[in-house]
Amino acid sequence: MATDAPAASLRLDLRAALVIGLAAALSNALCKGVGLSGESLAYGPLIGALVVRPDFSRWPALIYPVLLVLVGVCLGIGVSLGLGLSNVPQVFVFGLVAALMQLITLLLPSKLRLLSGVVACAGVLPLLGTPSWEGWQNEMLAIVIGLATGTLIQLIFTPPELTIEPGSEAEETSDPPLEERIRAGLSSPFFWRKLVFASLAYAIGEGLGALTPKYLYFGVVLLLNESIGATLARVRDRMVGVSLGVLMPLLVFNTIGISELSIGLVMGGTAALVAALNRRSYLRTALISSGVAFIGYGPLVAWYIPNRWIDYLMGSSLALLIGLLFFPNSALRRFNALTATARSPEQLRRLESLLPAAGEEARWLGLPPPQLPPPA
Repeated sequence: MATDAPAASLRLDLRAALVIGLAAALSNALCKGVGLSGESLAYGPLIGALVVRPDFSRWPALIYPVLLVLVGVCLGIGVSLGLGLSNVPQVFVFGLVAALMQLITLLLPSKLRLLSGVVACAGVLPLLGTPSWEGWQNEMLAIVIGLATGTLIQLIFTPPELTIEPGSEAEETSDPPLEERIRAGLSSPFFWRKLVFASLAYAIGEGLGALTPKYLYFGVVLLLNESIGATLARVRDRMVGVSLGVLMPLLVFNTIGISELSIGLVMGGTAALVAALNRRSYLRTALISSGVAFIGYGPLVAWYIPNRWIDYLMGSSLALLIGLLFFPNSALRRFNALTATARSPEQLRRLESLLPAAGEEARWLGLPPPQLPPPA
């Protein structure tokens, strides 16, 4: 039995890699079939690959309309301000949209809090090219095609014994009223810390001479967390995922060019590589890193991959510096303080939620890993 489990896991990983590759290739073909091209074309295969869940569990049905509405609104805000402030320096417009996206995250209920990164990224995407409503329409169409294709391909290839019902792993949580959530967010120094530096990150990147300063912004909005340990964990995961994600595009695109076949090989190959190295937690980051290699860039050029990696490292370093210098919050210190007094089930659950970030801090400091107290 000991050897059966790894073999079954390997078969599932290979099946997931096949499904991811097929979803990306078919999404790309369908997007081309409806006349999409340029940057909007690449949204389809990227979303098609990302919507596939490696364990073949299903997304809750409600996530699809909510995601489309949320992304559409955020993209629309970016297009509106990009067109309305076309004569204003891009650094200012980028900072304004970044601040608005952070304000929008305050409105998200707890069930949608995981989409905060999607909101932060979607709003500024139109500003990275030439904003237009035609581009908005094409990007939304590509996203719909990717969502539908990836979901359908996963359903077709889901093993019969792995019919996992949607939402079975989620717990119902009650949210405070909207006014209370907004008031709590506006009174939090961590919210203002993120808003201010998200607004300044693009300008900081240009000031430092980054060739792709957008990655400093992505580093701040995606990696900066309330605690130092959680930020460290995200930085490590992101840089490992980015490093794994550039390998397949570098090998495949520079060898056989870009086509449905090569896009499927890249996305499926990245998934297989991550599984082979037993780094499954980095899969989504690696897929995104592989996907952006063909969003509007055509065949890879020598400067793109190294400079993208360097600029993302600059963004990660900026997120760490902000976390250390402005309102530093040590998860390890809070964990140790709470361990001495934790008695109630609620306190023990809080300790469990702090454990990953506290363990990350201890690892970086060379300290023994923190342990949960024994049950009473």
